[in-house]
Parts: sequence; C-alpha cells; structure tokens
Amino acid sequence: MKKVMMLVLLAMGALTAEAQTENHFGKEITESKAIKASTLPRQMGDKKEMAAKVSGEVESVCQVKGCWMTVKLDNGETMRVMFKDYGFFVPKDITGKTVVFEGQAQKKTIPVEHLQHYAKDAGQSQEEIAKITELKDELTFIADGVIVK
Repeated sequence: MKKVMMLVLLAMGALTAEAQTENHFGKEITESKAIKASTLPRQMGDKKEMAAKVSGEVESVCQVKGCWMTVKLDNGETMRVMFKDYGFFVPKDITGKTVVFEGQAQKKTIPVEHLQHYAKDAGQSQEEIAKITELKDELTFIADGVIVK
C-alpha cells in the first residue's frame, strides 16, 4: 500500500511540475477561440457580465504575490484580471508577456480604498496612492485559468 501511495504522489508531482513548465495556472485551459482583449469592451456592449476567453499583453502584476494582473485594452485603458476564489496566482515577472485567460468579464465601479490597495500592491509610492480619491468604473475579469506565453 505504501508503494502505491508513493507512486500516486510521484505522478501528481510530475503532473504539477509539467503544468508549471507549460505556464498554466488555475483551471487547465487552451488558447483555442480566445478573443483579443482590445475587442472585449465592444463585444460586451451593454452587458454587465459575460463569459469569455481572452488574449492580451500584461501591463502590470501585483508585486506582493501575483494575485492580480492588468491587461492592455485598445484605448489606453487596462483591465484588471483577478483569479477565481483567490485560488491561484501568476508569476510577478510577466509584465510584457502575452496571456490567455478564461472566465467572467464584469463591468464594476471600484471603491477608492480598493484602488489604493491595488496601487500599493503595484509598488506605487505613498504620494501616488494619496492622489487616488475617486471611484472608477472599470472592466474587470475573474479568471478560472491562465496561460502565460
């Protein structure tokens, strides 16, 4: 019985290592049928939520533990991507890389305290954080899975 358990643990470790070397995080997803981040706002239209698979370039990542990333849109704006149930994180050094992520796009109004928290996580100065004084309407995304290319 001990040998069987050892084999199971080794197999699980090998699968985990393989998933990490392929740069998959969270739920296993594929790149198939991903839309460009720049087209997501247009495709959402007036919807408040929409299931989607999206591809885009990472602009920034939470420097505390990789618990969110921002992805560039086509209008100079960014979309914050967070991870479902805080269940996984991405590497902190993926700025500039292309990612594919799948989950729920959402239009939300973000409170000042959350915006300040995100700024702190991004490594902004206390002076920059103090300048954040107004709510912001944002397109956000809750990802089930992420591929870093």
